[in-house]
Amino acid sequence: MIEKQRTLAKEVSLKGKGLHSGLTVTITFKPAPANHGYKFCRVDLPGKPVIDALAENVTDTSRGTTLAQGDASVATIEHVLAALHGLQVDNALIELDGPEAPIMGGGSWSFTQVIKEAGYIEHKEDRNYYQVKQKVAFSDEEHGVDLIVYPDDHLSINVLIDYNSKILGNQYAILDHIEDFEEEISRSRTFVFFHELEPLHNMGLIKGGDLDNAIVILEKEVDQHEIDRIAKLFNRPGINTHKAGILNNTELRYPNEPARHKLLDIMGDLALVGHPIKGKVVATRPGHYANTRLAKLMRQEMKKSLSKKSIPFYDPAEPPVFTIEDIKKRLPHRPPFLLVDKIISLDENCVIGIKNVSYNEPFFQGHFPDEPVMPGVLLVEALAQTGGLLVLANIEDPENYSTYFLKIDKLKFKQKVVPGDTVILKMEMIEPMRRGIVAMYGQAFVHNKLVVEGEMIAQVIKNKI
Repeated sequence: MIEKQRTLAKEVSLKGKGLHSGLTVTITFKPAPANHGYKFCRVDLPGKPVIDALAENVTDTSRGTTLAQGDASVATIEHVLAALHGLQVDNALIELDGPEAPIMGGGSWSFTQVIKEAGYIEHKEDRNYYQVKQKVAFSDEEHGVDLIVYPDDHLSINVLIDYNSKILGNQYAILDHIEDFEEEISRSRTFVFFHELEPLHNMGLIKGGDLDNAIVILEKEVDQHEIDRIAKLFNRPGINTHKAGILNNTELRYPNEPARHKLLDIMGDLALVGHPIKGKVVATRPGHYANTRLAKLMRQEMKKSLSKKSIPFYDPAEPPVFTIEDIKKRLPHRPPFLLVDKIISLDENCVIGIKNVSYNEPFFQGHFPDEPVMPGVLLVEALAQTGGLLVLANIEDPENYSTYFLKIDKLKFKQKVVPGDTVILKMEMIEPMRRGIVAMYGQAFVHNKLVVEGEMIAQVIKNKI
């Protein structure tokens, strides 16, 4: 059965404190049109800027997931997105009158309840799943972190956590079917170790944290004097237990509540893929950084898959965006190493260039005299130069900068390029440029056939005067 996209039937609101800012914030969930996805709107800022809930907009994952777009940002959004994702709401506008989503009960339960109160309406458009076709993985060997998503016909998530804690031990949590999210996962609360409280407080964080929205774990018995001192920091008198375990003997909602909360975080962070997912996620020691890195990798695979279906059309009669003279003003390369003849299309995220391959190219004298073939390394260089024009087009004074490639990955050559071929060079950004670093996906085509593809990471550096 074909599933339809859905959104909320009406708008609903909640008010609460942000976990880290301590500010009282109102969050409002509003219906949105088909193919809108999840977007946050900062109604407290001039112009009410909108932030797309996509992995490439993640800017911080130190104590929650923060998104930024333009000059606007919104923090601690993972529990909100987990609720929408878990209830299979495809499209919603989420308005906030502050910099951080409210923590509410420390999980997603409050959000799920108001969303259910709003009810749902179906769009005419089909639900657009991201179908995992091949394994996608993120690993951090130093910290024992592994997140892998395998092909499957529905979303499931398996989580293992290990904090070397005698209180927590090793914990597992499993979500086999997304329909079980509300009852099995959404009530699980965030947790923190007692020894982390003072450092977090000193960093100006967890101003809105208390024993109603977080589980505090004591690894060992603590003197009452020390508990009183920490309680005073947070203006939370009356904490009188010092036994190892859960502070103030807070009753866990599930024996493995911390592991279930980590699964909840994965649900929220993977909502940043931008589409519901069909795949099996297996996560060992996950966290927001690893979760969002996996989401970024999945979005890159999705973009590449879409790009492969879109072969650029080249009409030689159409005037170019950049002639060879325009290109020479922007790139330092010169013959015989200038390998882009013109640019026929250019926007913020994609550029398409042309390289006309002639038998007069100097490299054909030795590669190879009896069977001329354009060297693969020069095809890659032609893509790199085209990508450099894309990157420099987003800089105010491009003539003062150069692009240097740092890494080439997943490079594949599909067929030969020979004299007489017209090569169409396509480069797309797969992540926004940050701190001068940009990631791109490149393809070259001849006669509507892919001849080479690969991922490239480049750095933009200001030229020395």
